[in-house]
Amino acid sequence: MGGAIQGRVLNLLDSVSTLAGTETSAGYTDGTGAKARFNDLEGITTDGTNLYVADRVNSTIRKIVITTGVVTTLAGTAGSIGSTDDTGVAARFYGPIGITSDGTNLYVSDTENYTVRKIVISTGAVTTLAGTAGSAGSTDGTGSAARFSALTGITTDGTNLYVTDTSFHTIRKIVISTGEVTTLAGTAISPGSTDGTGSAARFYYPFGITTDGTNLFVVDTYNNTIRKIVISTGVVTTLAGMAGSPGSTDGTGAAVRFSYPLGTTTDGTKLYVVDSGNSTIRQIVISTGVVTTLAGTVGSPGSSNGTGTMASFHGPVGISTDGTNLFVDDSYNNTIRQIVISTGVVTTFAGTAGSPGSTDGTGAAARFSYPCGITTDGTNLYAVDNANSTIRKIVISTGVVTTLAGTSDSVGSTDGAGAAARFYYPCGITTDGTNLYVVDVDNDTIRQIVIATGVVSTLAGTPGSVGSTNGTGAAARFNLPLEITTDGTSLYVTDNANSTIRKIVISTGVVTTLAGTPGSVGSTNGTGASALFKNPNGITTDGINLYVADSGNYTIRRIVISTGVVTTLAGSPGSVGSTNGMGAAARFKFPSGITTDGFSLYVNDRGNNTIRKISISTGVVTTLAGTAGSVGSTDGTVATALFSNPTGITTDGKSLFVGDSNNNTVRQIH
Repeated sequence: MGGAIQGRVLNLLDSVSTLAGTETSAGYTDGTGAKARFNDLEGITTDGTNLYVADRVNSTIRKIVITTGVVTTLAGTAGSIGSTDDTGVAARFYGPIGITSDGTNLYVSDTENYTVRKIVISTGAVTTLAGTAGSAGSTDGTGSAARFSALTGITTDGTNLYVTDTSFHTIRKIVISTGEVTTLAGTAISPGSTDGTGSAARFYYPFGITTDGTNLFVVDTYNNTIRKIVISTGVVTTLAGMAGSPGSTDGTGAAVRFSYPLGTTTDGTKLYVVDSGNSTIRQIVISTGVVTTLAGTVGSPGSSNGTGTMASFHGPVGISTDGTNLFVDDSYNNTIRQIVISTGVVTTFAGTAGSPGSTDGTGAAARFSYPCGITTDGTNLYAVDNANSTIRKIVISTGVVTTLAGTSDSVGSTDGAGAAARFYYPCGITTDGTNLYVVDVDNDTIRQIVIATGVVSTLAGTPGSVGSTNGTGAAARFNLPLEITTDGTSLYVTDNANSTIRKIVISTGVVTTLAGTPGSVGSTNGTGASALFKNPNGITTDGINLYVADSGNYTIRRIVISTGVVTTLAGSPGSVGSTNGMGAAARFKFPSGITTDGFSLYVNDRGNNTIRKISISTGVVTTLAGTAGSVGSTDGTVATALFSNPTGITTDGKSLFVGDSNNNTVRQIH
C-alpha cells in the first residue's frame, strides 16, 4: 500500500548502506588483488588453499586463491538474483550471507531465498539442500519441507551443518547426508538471553557461528555476547559479554563488552570475533573466556593497514582462518583484509578501499540535492529530489539513477512529459504501481505522473492558491501539503499548515477532509473534524488504517479509514525525546516519514536522526538504526550507522530505503 510493499515481516539484517550517492569502491570485477571488486561481502571460509566469499549484493560466490590473490566467480551471476540450481554462472542466489566448507563442498546460507545451498567446489554445481525459495517459516523437516527465515551464519562439523536462523532467534541443525532439519537451541520468535538447554535457551538475533567439533560458538548479536552450545546436549551458556551491556572492554567472561559483534571463527583454541560496532577484531581464549583486541581501534572506522590497533576497519562482517592468518570481510570498505595471527599485522588482501548535485549515474556517480519523499513499485525506487525540483528513478538491482520528470533548478508548475514538466520543491510521493502521485509542496498541488511515459498532470489544487477548500480537482485548496499515501483507490495527504488529513478519490479528483479541522491545532483524539493534529507530516496505510507522524505533537496517530476515528498509537503530545517504550511511554522528536510492512511501522525520527520501529499490534517502540543526537553519514550496522535529517522512507518488502536529506543520499537498511 502507498508505494511500500507489504504482507511479510521485514527480515532486516541490521546493516545500513548507501544505495545511491557517495560510497566506496564497490562493484563486480574478477581480477587480482586490488583490481578485484566486491559489493557488500558477508560470509567467508577457506579450504586452506582458497578463500570462498559470499558477495551478497552481487548474489555470487567468489573464489580467491590465497597464494596469488586471484579472484574469480565460482557460482552465480552478478545482478541476476534467483534460486536456480545449476552449475557455475548459470546458478542463481539471492543475497547470500553465510558460507562454510567441508573441504569438498561449500554450504551457503542463501538468505533472501530462505534456503541452504550446496556447491561442489570442483565443478561449481549448485543444489538446494534444505528449505524452499520464497517460503519463510520455522518448520523442522527434511529438505524442501523445512522452513527458515533470514539465515545468516553457517558452520559444519563434517557431518552436520549448524545455522543461525537470525530473525527467528534460533540455532538450526541440518544433517548433510539427508537434509533433515531440526531446531537445536532457542524457540522461534522468542528473543531473550537465557542460558539453558535446547528450546529453553534464548537468543536475540544470533548471527555468526563456528565450531571446534564438540561445541558451537554463536555470536548473539543483539545481546552483545558470545554463547557456547554443547552439540551433544544442546546446553547453552554465555562465554563472554553481558546481555544488554554494549561496549568495548577487554577482560574475562561477563566483564567483557562487545558492540554488535557479527562474525566468528576458531582455530580450536581461540575464537576470533568481528566486533562490528567497534570496528575491531577480538580474540577469545576458549578455555578461560579471556578477551583481548587483536586488531583495529574502537570507534575509529577506516581502511588503514598496520599492526594491531594501528589498523582500521569499516563495518567488518565475516571472518575465517587457515590457522596462521585471519581473513576478514571488511564489508564497507569492499575489501578482504588479512591479519597474521602471531603478529597482528593487517594488510589488504583483495579489493580497493557527501556531494550534492543532480547528476544521473550509477551508485556513487549519481548526485542528489535534499532527497525528500521516496516510494517503490518493487523494482524501482522513485525519489523526490526536493532542491532540484525533480523526480528521480533508481533501479534497485543496479543502483542506476535517471531523472523521470522535471528539470534540475527549473521550478514551476507546468504539466508535460519528462523534462518538460516543472515542479516547485516537491516532497511526498506514493504509487499505485501505474502512476506516481507527488505532493508539489510550494505549488500547493497534487501531481500525477504516468510511470511508463513520464507524463505529468495536476490532479488536485491550483498552483499559487492556498486554502482548505474541499472540491474537485482544481477547485480544491491545500496549505503546505507534505506527504501522501494510497490504498489504491484514494490518496491521503497530510495538509501540514491546515493540520488536517485530506482524502482524494483518484478516479474523480474529489477532495474531502477526513480528519482534523483547518486552523485548529491540538492533540485531541476523536472522529473526523473533532480530532485535532499539529503540523502532521508522514503518512502511510495498511489498507484499513492510516498512520500519521503528527510531527508537532511528537506522536504517531492512527486513523480508521472507514470511520475517521483517530487515536494515538505511540508518543505523548508535547513530550519530546528519544525514549523507547510502549505507547505513551515512548518519545519522539519531530517524526516525519513513515512506512509499514503491514506488521510494524518504520518512522524517520528526524530530530533524533534515527529510524524507529513500532509494533502495530502492541505499540512497542524501538530504535532500529542510528543514534539519537549523533549526526553523520556512516554506513555500518544499525548500531554504528548515522543519518542526517532522514525524511522519506519506503520498503520493497525486503529492505527499507531512506531519503537521508542532509547527506544527499538514498540509504538502504537490510
